[in-house]
This record gives sequence, C-alpha cells and structure tokens, in this order.
Amino acid sequence: MNIRPLFAATAAACLVLSLSACGSEEDTSGGDDAGDNAGEDAGDDSGESADDGGSTEDGGSDDVDTASLDLVTDGSLTVCSDVPYPPFEDFDSSAPSGFVGFDIDITSYIAEGLGLELVVKDSSFEGLQSGLSLNAGECDLAASAMTITEERAQNIDFSDGYYDSLQSLLVPDDSDIASIADLSGKNVAVQQGTTGEAYAKENAEGAELIAFPSNAEIYQALLAGQVDAALQDLPVNVDNAKQGDFTIVEEYDTEETYGLAMEKGNTALVDAVNEQLTEMRDSGAYDEAYDQYFSEDSATSDDAESTSR
Repeated sequence: MNIRPLFAATAAACLVLSLSACGSEEDTSGGDDAGDNAGEDAGDDSGESADDGGSTEDGGSDDVDTASLDLVTDGSLTVCSDVPYPPFEDFDSSAPSGFVGFDIDITSYIAEGLGLELVVKDSSFEGLQSGLSLNAGECDLAASAMTITEERAQNIDFSDGYYDSLQSLLVPDDSDIASIADLSGKNVAVQQGTTGEAYAKENAEGAELIAFPSNAEIYQALLAGQVDAALQDLPVNVDNAKQGDFTIVEEYDTEETYGLAMEKGNTALVDAVNEQLTEMRDSGAYDEAYDQYFSEDSATSDDAESTSR
C-alpha cells in the first residue's frame, strides 16, 4: 500500500520514541535483541509487489544513487520474510505484493522512497537470522520481526530499531497455567532460533520445550492440544488469541528491538534504509502504519499497544 503521503501525526503514546535500538538479551551495537518472526517454514516461494510511486526511469530516486546499494536485482528492493507471522507479515493475494503486515508496510515505504520496485520472498527464518540468505545474495533485506542481537550482528548488519517488543505466555482459556512458574512438566511451544526460545530455556524451569519452525505450526499444536502453552512475541500471541480460545497470562519485558537485516558490510544500503525510516517517522507515516496494526482498536489485549513494536 502506498503510505508515503504526509499523514496527520496521531502517534500512540507507546510508540518507539526514536528509531535507535534498545537492549535485550545482550546490549548490541545495533539496538538490541530481536523479536523474532517466523512464518511458515516456507522455503523460497515468492510474491512480488510493485510500488510505482516515486520511481524514476532508471529505477532510482532523485536523491539516492541506487547503483551504490549493491542490490540483488537492479531497480528492485528484494525483501525476504518468514510468512505467516501476523501482524508483521502474512499472505494476501489481493495485495499488490501478495503480502500484508507491518513489516510489509515499512519496506514498501522504504522501496518507494528509494525509487525501487518492492519484491517480497517467503523465506525460512533460520536462514534469515543466521545471515545465510542475505550473504548468499537471495535478498537485499530481511524484514521478519527480527530482534537485534549481538550474536546476529556478527553475521549481518541491522538498521536502526523500528519496533520494541515483549515476550508472552499464551494458554487455552480453560488452562490452570497462570504464570511461567506453572510450566514444570508442561509441553511448551517455542519458535526455533528465536529470542522467545532462548527466554524459555532460561526461565521455564521444568518445562518440556518443543521447538517449531513457525508460528503457524505453533498455533496448530495449540488447537490440537499437543502443547499446553506457547511462549513467543507478544504481538503474535495477541493475534493467536484473536483467532481461538486462548488467553495471554503473562508478558515479559526482554528489552527487545526489531531491526531490518542486510548483508554484512553493505553500509550504503544500511544508511539509505535508516534515512527512509527516519523520514517515515518524521512524516507521520510510521504512526499511521503502527496504529493500523497495534492500536487498541486493532488488538484484543490492553497491553498490545504498549509493546511499541
């Protein structure tokens, strides 16, 4: 969707106060900690989106020399994302790109600002967070609710942080689990390779952790009664609670900040992306996109808005 026009600044009180990263598991140079998005463990199916506004004949904007960005395909910003992971990314055949979500809106704005066509690919989260997909030239940028961590920053470069997140514990409505202290002997779903999994390993004492490649599989395991609870990013559990008879019983402030990931050493692209993120915030377009996905009207949890992702 085209979100570059100037919007009235009606920012939620809990919006990210700046686009610099916070801290989480470990303080990192890029922000800190990463909420993790995992979509379906889909491999390489791709969808495409073309943002025509702002593009020029040579595929670049008037202010940005796109030739210096070392793009996978000239004239395009190729974005990898692990789908589905609502509200950050999901499939939508009616959308220009075939995808919708907060991350898609963010990258759509960036692509348009750089005068590039947006191409979105569904990719495995493990390949994104490890840097394999980016460093192998599969895409220019990974937008997948990924927490900025020191470990990840050794293999990939991050943008400024664009969303602060919490972890959370989701259980069926009729469960007797009221807190993380009640998980001993219980089967708890986590997403493989995420900060939620790391938090559960450190804090869910006595729990049997079952790692799934995606939230889609976690949700199905909850529905089938194969697991007793799910510990993962709050916005994703909020969406899961909307879809079924589930309740978020606890939230955990892990000081996580999401960032957009790029190939290690591509500083020209990192700088260009950060400029667009700053412009998006200053113009009010960030607030509008944020309100669409995280305001009280679009969430079922009173605390969903306070995650400021």
